[in-house]
Amino acid sequence: MIEWLQAFGIKIAIIVVLGFVGWLLSTRLVPRVIRRTIHFRMRDKPEIMIKTRSKTISHVITNTIGIVIGVIVLFTVLGQIGVNIGPALASLGVVGLAISFGAQGLIKDVLNGLFILLENQYGIGDVVKVGGVSGLVEEVNLRRTVLRDLDGIVHYIPNSEISIASNFTKEYSRVNLNISVGYGEDLERVIGVINRVCLQMYEEPDWKKKIIKAPQVLRVDALGSSGIDIKILGDTKPLVQWEVMGELRKRIKTEFDREGIEIPWPHMKVFFGNKMVEN
Repeated sequence: MIEWLQAFGIKIAIIVVLGFVGWLLSTRLVPRVIRRTIHFRMRDKPEIMIKTRSKTISHVITNTIGIVIGVIVLFTVLGQIGVNIGPALASLGVVGLAISFGAQGLIKDVLNGLFILLENQYGIGDVVKVGGVSGLVEEVNLRRTVLRDLDGIVHYIPNSEISIASNFTKEYSRVNLNISVGYGEDLERVIGVINRVCLQMYEEPDWKKKIIKAPQVLRVDALGSSGIDIKILGDTKPLVQWEVMGELRKRIKTEFDREGIEIPWPHMKVFFGNKMVEN
C-alpha cells in the first residue's frame, strides 16, 4: 500500500488538485470575462438586463467547464493507475450512440436550451411564463429551466417542453390596469383625477427611479355591468411594475374617496309592476 501511494498517490493528488484549481479559477475568471464582454456588447441596454444576461451565461459556461474538467481528471487518474482508457473511450462511444437513440428528449432539451441562451429569451432573475407556469427564473441551463412561483413552489421545466416563452421583465415592464367608476360619474373629471395622481406619484424621487414613463389614462376600456372601466398604461423598470400598480391603486382609491368618486359594486334592480327596488 505504501509503495502504491509512493508510486501513484502523489501524482493522483497533483492531478486532482490541478483539476480543482482549474475549476476554481474558471468560477472566478469566467464571470468577470463574460460580464465585461456582455457590458461592452449591450452597453446601451439597462443595467439589470446586462446583469441578468451575464449571470445566466456565466452559470452555464462554468457548469460546462466543471463537467469537462471532471471527465479529464477522471481519465487522467485512470491512466496513472494503469487502466487502459482506450477501450473505455471506445466503449463510451458505443454506449453514447446507443443512449442517443433513447434520449431524443434530452437532445431536444439541449437544443432548445441552446437557442434560449443564444437568443437571450430570458435569464436568471427574469419573471417569465414557460410551459404554462409563471415565476421567477432561478436557474437556466442547457437541459432545464427552474422557476419559483408566488407560492414559493419550485418548478423544473425541461427545455423541450418550452414552445412559447413570455418574458415579463425584458428591458422594461409595463403598468397595465383598469380602474372602474360608477355610471353617474363625470368621465372627464375622473380622467383628470387619475392623471393627476399618476403624475404626482411619478414626480416623487423614490418612484421616479422606478418609473420610466408616467402612467396615464389610455382610454375608456369597457362599459361593464356595474361600472365604466378606465385603462391606465405606463412603463417601469423591470420587476417593479407590480409594486407600482399596487401603490397606484391605493393612491387612486384614497383620491376617489376625497373627491367623492364612486367605485362601483354589483347592483341589481328588481321591478314589481311599476315599483322598482334597488339592491
